[in-house]
Amino acid sequence: MSQFTEYVEPTWRGLDMRKLKVDEAYLIPKSLYNTVTYLYTLSEECYTCPYTKVKALPQHLSNGEERFINVTTTLNVAHGLKFKVFDHDVGRYAFGNETALCEFEQRNLKEFGVYNLTINVDGTCSWEIDKDGVNVNYSLLSVFVLVALILTVLKIGLCAWRSYRYEDEVLDNAPSPTPQPARNRMRSLDVFRGMAIVLMIFVNSGGGDYWWIEHAPWNGLHLADVVFPSFLWIMGVCIPISVKSQLSRGTTKMQICLRIAWRSIKLFSIGLCLNSINGPNLENLRIMGVLQRFGIAYLICGILHTLLTQRDRIEPQVSWKRALYDIITFKGELLFALLLVIIHLSIVFGLNVPNCPKGYLGPGGKHSNAAYPYCIGGATGYIDLEILGNSHIYQHPTAKYIYDSKPFDPEGVFGCLLTIVQVLFGVLTGVIILLHTDWKARITRWLLWSMFLTILTSILSEFSKESGIIPINKNLWSLSFVCVTTALAFTLLSLLYYIIDVRHWWTGYPFEACGMNAIIMYVGHTVMHKMLPWHWRIGAMNTHFCYFWKPFGILCYGLVLPCI
Repeated sequence: MSQFTEYVEPTWRGLDMRKLKVDEAYLIPKSLYNTVTYLYTLSEECYTCPYTKVKALPQHLSNGEERFINVTTTLNVAHGLKFKVFDHDVGRYAFGNETALCEFEQRNLKEFGVYNLTINVDGTCSWEIDKDGVNVNYSLLSVFVLVALILTVLKIGLCAWRSYRYEDEVLDNAPSPTPQPARNRMRSLDVFRGMAIVLMIFVNSGGGDYWWIEHAPWNGLHLADVVFPSFLWIMGVCIPISVKSQLSRGTTKMQICLRIAWRSIKLFSIGLCLNSINGPNLENLRIMGVLQRFGIAYLICGILHTLLTQRDRIEPQVSWKRALYDIITFKGELLFALLLVIIHLSIVFGLNVPNCPKGYLGPGGKHSNAAYPYCIGGATGYIDLEILGNSHIYQHPTAKYIYDSKPFDPEGVFGCLLTIVQVLFGVLTGVIILLHTDWKARITRWLLWSMFLTILTSILSEFSKESGIIPINKNLWSLSFVCVTTALAFTLLSLLYYIIDVRHWWTGYPFEACGMNAIIMYVGHTVMHKMLPWHWRIGAMNTHFCYFWKPFGILCYGLVLPCI
């Protein structure tokens, strides 16, 4: 069982193994060289970065055993590492023009391992495994098995309780069965939203501290990066459905726009209040955030679609116009989205940013061999910094821990342009639902849009993580990021719609209830992040297995919601 919970011995050769954190291992360097040497490392996740100094290693002495134990250091082994050893101090960073005594690469380092590095008399390096680490994937498997068992037991218990509690009452009050009205609401929409909110809270709670679950440091697409755009997209899907419902009840467009504005103000205000949860210090209060971006995107997209919506549509009789009816109806919003894309790209690649090359899309810091240390995000970061000020943007971006980058707000002002485009794609999805009642017509159009956006993503990113014209980047909310996450959303909704609403193979439990109470769950998770059942701790919580259980209260809450 120990291999499934990442258990290790408390000590190993005098080293306290319990002090290691998730994805950490011990490195014991020993130098037999006749002068002081300097150890530098480079993570394979850090693109075009120089090596970073770890520490100096004392020269070989007759009592060297005590000396090399004192320089034992920890390594983050989530990604492969490259090592260089120099016979002189080359500064904080080591660039390619410096000659090293030895250099080598290790890609299969394991959590909680102990590794020996020996610098030999002739300057060569020897590497050996003192203690093998643990396989972190076993924890992932064990948690999913346990969660599945717990959910099954709770589901059976809840069903049994409801059957026992209400069976007699239903029979007494309903002498003759009456047919239930047909359900018009698409369950798949609530399930999609529920999956997004549960996953959002899960990754905000650490996501088991697996690197592929957390946000990508800069370019790339991890599981956490898909959550926020999916939630924005599904918000857009519901806009035309809500607008049509209100118009059919006789509500004027002005009243609808005022309601949208009021709800947007509430979303922005709640997000601002959540940013002050650690103390309302106005001098460094972060202005933007998740709910703030929701509010801005909802305001623009909601009002735009309301103003462009016709109360009475006449379906065209020409066959090709009927096939493109949704696009013809949505042409105003599509033109607006195209205009936003043109404005965004013109600014990103045309704005002259001080101390930055034109069109720079990197994280600054030590990226590009530390050539532009203060240029995180290029035009995007510069505009947010000029509008919000350094004290009112996010101080701990993901790039900070890999690239030594400066503050940057991933939910900043400039990124709202393409966020609006993403929400408009969601609005288009809702328009397709309203104009096409046949499930085949809906799924066909969604999958066609998914294919188109996937091809566009491939062109922009050139099938590469780093080398494309516009890399996939959640921090910048790049055009390729919008395309790929929207394509995934189209595909996932098509799958859920077919399984839940067409074939009725799954009811959507427990995500449907979570989707219908998404804001409550998000705010509750943020406000009560140090309270049961949202978070809890046992001991050091320094393994993936333990971190997986921190947000377990989310699932429990999702199970209870249908019964409240």
